[in-house]
Amino acid sequence: MNTKKIVVASAIVALIIAWFAFDLGSLLTLENAKVQQAQLADFIAANPVKSSLSFFLIYIAVTALSLPGAAIMTLLAGALFGFVWGLVIVSFASTIGATLAFLFSRFLLRDWVQQRFGDRLSAINQGIEKEGNFYLFTLRLIPVFPFFMVNLLLGLTPFKTFNFYWVSQLGMLAGTAVYVNAGTQLAEIETLSGIISAPILLSFVLLGIFPLIAKSIINRVKAQAVYQRWQKPKSFDTNMVVIGAGSGGLVSAYIAAAVKAKVTLIERHKMGGDCLNTGCVPSKALIRAAHTVKEINRAGQFGIESQQPNVDFSAVMARVHNVIANIEPHDSVERYTSLGVDCVTGDANILSPWEVEVNGKTITTQNIVIATGARPLVPAIPGLDQVEFLTSDTIWSLKTQPKRLLVLGGGPIGCELAQSFSLLGTDVTLVEMAPQILIREDSDAASLAAEHLVKDGVKLLTSQKADQFGRDDDGQYAILIHDGKQEKVYFDKVLLALGRTANVRGFGLESLGIDVNERGTVDVNDYLQTKYPNIFAVGDVAGPFQLTHAAAHQAWYAAVNGLFGQFKKFKTDYRVLPAVTYTAPEVARVGLNEKEAIARGIEYQVATYGIDDLDRAITDGDDVGFIKVLTPKNKDTILGVTIVGAKAGDLLAEFTLAMKHGLGLNKILGTIHPYPTMSEAVKYTAGVWKKANAPEKLLAWVARYHEWRRQ
Repeated sequence: MNTKKIVVASAIVALIIAWFAFDLGSLLTLENAKVQQAQLADFIAANPVKSSLSFFLIYIAVTALSLPGAAIMTLLAGALFGFVWGLVIVSFASTIGATLAFLFSRFLLRDWVQQRFGDRLSAINQGIEKEGNFYLFTLRLIPVFPFFMVNLLLGLTPFKTFNFYWVSQLGMLAGTAVYVNAGTQLAEIETLSGIISAPILLSFVLLGIFPLIAKSIINRVKAQAVYQRWQKPKSFDTNMVVIGAGSGGLVSAYIAAAVKAKVTLIERHKMGGDCLNTGCVPSKALIRAAHTVKEINRAGQFGIESQQPNVDFSAVMARVHNVIANIEPHDSVERYTSLGVDCVTGDANILSPWEVEVNGKTITTQNIVIATGARPLVPAIPGLDQVEFLTSDTIWSLKTQPKRLLVLGGGPIGCELAQSFSLLGTDVTLVEMAPQILIREDSDAASLAAEHLVKDGVKLLTSQKADQFGRDDDGQYAILIHDGKQEKVYFDKVLLALGRTANVRGFGLESLGIDVNERGTVDVNDYLQTKYPNIFAVGDVAGPFQLTHAAAHQAWYAAVNGLFGQFKKFKTDYRVLPAVTYTAPEVARVGLNEKEAIARGIEYQVATYGIDDLDRAITDGDDVGFIKVLTPKNKDTILGVTIVGAKAGDLLAEFTLAMKHGLGLNKILGTIHPYPTMSEAVKYTAGVWKKANAPEKLLAWVARYHEWRRQ
């Protein structure tokens, strides 16, 4: 704490001590107020300005220091100054005092609180930024709620000071009027509870629910403003239309059908979307083939003689497409039709908030879910159109294995495919602009993944970017820039793995004026609603995560909020969202990593367990990697987990379950894990945390006890 904070805190503490030491609170009792009422009234009549100013300043001081007595002073204001002038004095004094208390709390404690508890307060901070004025107004309308707590707690948030002042001024006015008016009858009041009669309590209840009613009215007015240029149908063909049959669209349609709603699912290309046809499924099938090559090459470690494997690339790709075909029925038109979904193949076009056109037919619907996904980003690099480039969508059409593959982008897609093609025998160069691959991960996790990419033959070039492409007599090439120097790299194919762009054009969003945010995704609120409350967006087109399971997670909220939102709406919860990069070793994470914790100013401690210590990992020859758990200091609450190792994605599940249901490391440590399994690594990580947080003082006394028993 700096000098200024120490001075301010000391002054406040001194004033509070003086208040109680000199028993000043005894002056602000109902009995004393009634006894002194006549004498004070005479003084005020003789000195109206002086007495008003004195009362005003004392009220500010009492409120600013959060001292007891504000209620009595409010009654006194009515008794001594009358209703109108008393209301003016108290209204401004209470608001100024509350704002000072707010500022004291902010100056002394906010930085410390946000630094220590920032992660857990993030949702509150976001709520304050979005609807803080409404929250404060609601609290101010209920004077039985301890106002001093409102002042102090809101000072710890990002609430703007000016907004705090004017909302408090307005919100406290009604409750202040009730108390000031009661004060005009001070002589007849025997106790403070005397003013809390049934009619007064009813008034407070009405004041409390007024903001909720007002918010409902405001929402209706906003909705009418948004919908005013559209003609709403009198009846509807279906309860929900879902555009896009990827993960988000399929789950939305499935849930709607499961609750017996009528739902239409429109897909322009293939059911299953990117995940089935060009993403998760084909990439994991290719990874499996690549890892088989790696297993054969390391067979000698297990005493097994083997020859150099011969890769039949066309057969590998044939199996990839066979895997897609085998999984395809899970996402097929036939299956979803059997579930009660009306599946339509064609280009959807949203005509109005309640109308979608497909194949020349207009469907009227109560809700629309946009699940149009994303496509690979193709950057505007000079000469790119002159070379043979691939994306994660088109690479699966390869029939012949490229001898030289240049991969641009060191994210999960780039790393997975670069390692796989290298293991299959392609000469692979991976280029990443950032200083490390997997830029969102901690450096220790990314470094270990990079080390194994290099071991598997990938030429890794970080802090470099492709400046232009071209062709010459030696073939296709890219000019790479590194520290101002140029390097020419030749290739047969170049894979662009530089991210994905949301599909937000070509199906009617422009005509409806639905906004796209700075990330290029559809702008949605916490309930996944667009500017039109009955139109939702999920998956890659909405963000912020480009993960199949994130899209499925969002789909539940969109479907339920669309079908039952008139009764209850649910805010999308992203607090426990796992992610895995399927390199060898895998990189898996849930919650915070160290990079994010530092960026948010969150204090944490780390428990790290090396997988090279695990019996099962040693027997399998997979003794590489680590598990790293972040917790608050001296607490077993799991803030986040990073795992690098074989089957890291599977090991992550137990931590994800624990975080979701509030189970700490002590619970994991107390759970029996079968031996020998990889899952024991989870328990041993909890043991590392336990050892670091052992109660040393208590154990010292226990040691003395055992020593005494031995004598």
